[in-house]
Amino acid sequence: MSYLDKITDIYDHIAQGTALDAFEEYYGEDVVMVLEDGTEVEGKDTNRERENEFFDSVEAFHGIEVTSITSNEEEATTAVESAMDVTFKGGDRVSLEQVAVQHWDGDKIARERFYATQ
Repeated sequence: MSYLDKITDIYDHIAQGTALDAFEEYYGEDVVMVLEDGTEVEGKDTNRERENEFFDSVEAFHGIEVTSITSNEEEATTAVESAMDVTFKGGDRVSLEQVAVQHWDGDKIARERFYATQ
């Protein structure tokens, strides 16, 4: 399975509401996720908690649009531009636009960085 196939599968999971299944399958135990503000979150357990907190804060998921997806197979790097339409609990409906860049180590994401506007 190519890196393009893997990252496409992850975003298919997000669209289907099974993002955490993709997280378990594709993220390494020592993954580092770099948030929009530059904060580095280390480790799969810590990032799982952060992901769960995000999804718990969502009242309604209205969909995701992937506007661009690419892969450099030789460098084991993928990137995705997307917009997620969500309503937060007790809040407004918003479109979260982001670019996420993934660096892979074998079949697992070792590092992911998010660039976003809200």
